[in-house]
Amino acid sequence: MNLIERLVTGLCRAVLWASTLVIFVILVCNTALRYASGASLQWANEVPELLFPWLVMSGVVLAAAHGAHITTSFLVEALPARVQRATAVLGWLAVAALYAMLAWSTLNMLEIVHDERSQILGIPGSLTYGCVMAGMALLALLALQSAWRACVAGGGRASAGAADAADAPSADAEPARPVAAAHW
Repeated sequence: MNLIERLVTGLCRAVLWASTLVIFVILVCNTALRYASGASLQWANEVPELLFPWLVMSGVVLAAAHGAHITTSFLVEALPARVQRATAVLGWLAVAALYAMLAWSTLNMLEIVHDERSQILGIPGSLTYGCVMAGMALLALLALQSAWRACVAGGGRASAGAADAADAPSADAEPARPVAAAHW
């Protein structure tokens, strides 16, 4: 993993763990309070609703960074290596452009949803939509990096293990084949 991937995955792991921990603690405390006293925290339902999209989006970006999303590449794998490489580069660039467009569209929506506030805590709706924008921007960044890898090294992102193997080639190893198409 290079610096960009380490930063993106580190950030997403931190968001994933923090949101999971906060949601868990709030739900456990609220449940214990409800059984112990019959009362509950009014805001205890709102915080998990606000944090859950962040948890999901960080998981989506992590899965993409590790190449864990479903891909069907059998048609492109039948093509010659040079055509596979061009297809990979163009595919990754198209994916990056689409993610960038989604991030930009979400940015434009933030102003609209900022006025919507949660009922109890009064937190703006833009906080929840912000995770979509951030996630799409990170996915676009990772797709651009994959396009660059496919262009320069002739390889794509088959998996994290394949990327590590490409970094340390051995004498008897087969040359890496490029990823046929973007799979996010």
